[in-house]
Amino acid sequence: MSGIAANALIAFIGLAGGIAVGSGMVAFLLVLDIVPRLAQLTRSADRIHGYETAVVTGSVFWTVADFMDWRFSGTVLSPAVMGLFSGVFVGMLAAALTEVINVLPILAKRLGMSRHILSLLMAMILGKVAGSLFEWLVYHGK
Repeated sequence: MSGIAANALIAFIGLAGGIAVGSGMVAFLLVLDIVPRLAQLTRSADRIHGYETAVVTGSVFWTVADFMDWRFSGTVLSPAVMGLFSGVFVGMLAAALTEVINVLPILAKRLGMSRHILSLLMAMILGKVAGSLFEWLVYHGK
């Protein structure tokens, strides 16, 4: 296979993969109404257009940053701040998804823990935080 044909094949595979991942992300956000549900949970439905704009702008910005191989410099605390914002975003997205599919109430009812749903939620949150800290301090601290 010639160099041009190989590059064309690689470009086609990359484009197809990007379309598949992008379609999955759009389906996740639209079909499950994640952004409107997140706005409803945070009682900020008046800012829903801002949330949608932030998701799209962030996706485009970081895609361009990845393609252009941009490097960012900052202070020693910059990774911690970025990690905090990323964690808040993922946590809120997970909370919205959990609310959409009603996992926690169903789980609590089946386990007979309906009265202790707040304790169940706090145990899940603290377990996630403890696991993340353990991974970063033990595995990445070496």
